[in-house]
Amino acid sequence: MILKVDDIRKICVVGSGSMGHQIAMLCALGGIETTVQDISQEALENARRKLEAILDDWVRKGKISESNKKTAFSRLTFSADLMEAASDADFVIEAVVEKLDVKRKVFKKLDELTPPHAILATNSSTIVNSLIADVTCRPDKVCNMHFFYPPLVMDCVEVVMSDATSEETAQVTLDLCKRIGRTGVLLRKEISGFVANRILGALQKEAMKLYEMGIADFRDIDLVVTKALRHPLGPFQLMDLSGIDVIHYVMKQQYAESKDPNDCPPRFVEEKVEKGELGRKTGKGFYDYDKKDRVRS
Repeated sequence: MILKVDDIRKICVVGSGSMGHQIAMLCALGGIETTVQDISQEALENARRKLEAILDDWVRKGKISESNKKTAFSRLTFSADLMEAASDADFVIEAVVEKLDVKRKVFKKLDELTPPHAILATNSSTIVNSLIADVTCRPDKVCNMHFFYPPLVMDCVEVVMSDATSEETAQVTLDLCKRIGRTGVLLRKEISGFVANRILGALQKEAMKLYEMGIADFRDIDLVVTKALRHPLGPFQLMDLSGIDVIHYVMKQQYAESKDPNDCPPRFVEEKVEKGELGRKTGKGFYDYDKKDRVRS
């Protein structure tokens, strides 16, 4: 069966964290029956609360009607059972932790549970899909579908092919981006970090190096970047927004692939993770945040 975007009746999003629950709501807002799956019932309940808060805010601001909000939620299911969530899915988007071994286990299970026609996409921002696809019997139906944080706000999605990814898979994924109101950009060649994160990562690494060398305080580095380069956020502010743990995982994965010491997370990032100072979501990262300033994640 050659899948077309109109054949996608049900989507399964695996992982209800900072990316997964918002990706799932995007799909529901796009008119598609969607199940968001997580092994933790508490995480699923937390995801539901966050989505209700976001959409209630949209209703107050006139971005969406109350009836459209209710319709979107009627299309969205929360499940702790992967078989229930994935067994009849036409398209799966994986959004679990940025660790290769975890993603490979998830994809192996998804390959067993989903219909043969289903496309399996990873939202990984760093790990290329060819490092995952070999655990499946359908490498032609595996690709990267990289959303940006927060998915309900950010428009761009990087769709990345491996040598094994079929043209049909890439086209359906691009068409799905359009269906859920996002701009898909196709990359036909794999590289860790893709386009946006490689450019952003280069800036972040240089900022961390300048801070580590004692050239400038992180606050001053952010000030220069926002004032002189006109970026909306400085690199340390952005790390707090994205999650310092996410930055840590990404750098460790890049180092595992490249063995380049420049890709290894600096000690001060390791220390932040060890202390649980992960950014806005924990109330403290490089900066301190009041509860009202914390990001829903």
